[in-house]
Amino acid sequence: MRKETIAVHAGYDGDPTTGAVAVPIFQTVAYEFESADHAAALFNLEADGFRYSRIANPTSAVLERRVTELEGGVGGVCVSSGQAALNYAIANLADHGGNIVSTPQLYGTTHTLFSFVLARQGINVRFAASDRPADIAALIDDDTRCVFCESVGNPAGNICDIAAFATVAHQRGVPLVVDNTVATPILLRPFDHGADIVVHSLTKYLGGHGTTMGGLIVDSGRFPWAEHPKRFPMFSQPDRSYHGLVYTERFGPRAYIERCRSVYLRTTGAVLSPLSAFLILQGVETIAVRMERHVENGRRVAEFLKADPRVDWVRYAGFADSPYHALTQKYLGGKATPLFTFGVKGGLEAGKALYDSLRLIKRLVNIGDAKSLACHPASTTHRQMSEADLRAAGVSPEMIRLSIGIENAGDIIEDLDQALAVAVPQAERAPALSAIA
Repeated sequence: MRKETIAVHAGYDGDPTTGAVAVPIFQTVAYEFESADHAAALFNLEADGFRYSRIANPTSAVLERRVTELEGGVGGVCVSSGQAALNYAIANLADHGGNIVSTPQLYGTTHTLFSFVLARQGINVRFAASDRPADIAALIDDDTRCVFCESVGNPAGNICDIAAFATVAHQRGVPLVVDNTVATPILLRPFDHGADIVVHSLTKYLGGHGTTMGGLIVDSGRFPWAEHPKRFPMFSQPDRSYHGLVYTERFGPRAYIERCRSVYLRTTGAVLSPLSAFLILQGVETIAVRMERHVENGRRVAEFLKADPRVDWVRYAGFADSPYHALTQKYLGGKATPLFTFGVKGGLEAGKALYDSLRLIKRLVNIGDAKSLACHPASTTHRQMSEADLRAAGVSPEMIRLSIGIENAGDIIEDLDQALAVAVPQAERAPALSAIA
């Protein structure tokens, strides 16, 4: 089924080709069992079904199925936020210790999780020198549990060569985990290029309205866990907490995602509420059409900024001179994402003046809203990083990150134009707005 068709059925249960049954909000804690034996079978993971909303909920299950369909996977698990999804995704692979290998261009909170929190739990994160596949391959060893990247880096805007990453990871017997929040499955499906696990912050483009937090882990079902028992014993050896259950035997290609739900979501409880799942489903219904408008508006705004002499630089992967232009063609079909960065002439102080002068564009740290947003990463989302880490992540002091929304493009450009006039008052203006917009 085409992904655009799947998206419009996101508010329905059952067969996505028919959308026959409307989805109510199952706001309940627990579910009645048919008998003692039925309850035991559910808790022993011998039968499928609902038993307690910390583990699974019918409304969340619809959301899991819809995004899993969009990504082309075999199963998904909803959690309370994108960071919870990332934490569970990594812990499910590395709770026996070891290391993961990551690109340096990361969202700031992800960098903090990797650099400090996971390290205290015995999981070492090795940051590659760059996002080149050779630099990733150089760090993989016998203790590596996965390779990690953001398909489109936030805020760096770099695009990772997913197929090449998958090749170097699989050659050493480890899966590739991809955060696909910025690209969304409308622009890019990492599984089509060899990735094994995808994580999303549903708070962003998939939700689309900046009202509801959520996260999701999606399993491709393709990584051969049983072929790597030494590196990943948790999937192919008996689990004592479930009376010796073996995940690869019980669940087959869904071994990874079912262990994630049964071990991590059940015991640590970063639960997505049914109401939040319902609200995010409303966003999923419009993701295909919204991304078209996001992408087109982003292109027009980037072209305006590049042509304006008051702007020092623009990092936008849709430009032919971008180092990521070829990867934009390969992975995004030439549709650069509406998340990009720029710097104003005059450096940090001019950038702050522009930021403070925005009227239509909101000063928020979120991305992916229907409304346009601006952020100063060095002082907000990436505040905890050292200067060296900031440079490695592609964050400079003057950088402004834009998440372009679905308003009228001319209105967005007009707001930037007036803010630039405040920030760089003596400089020449851009060409006529009509020539750009």
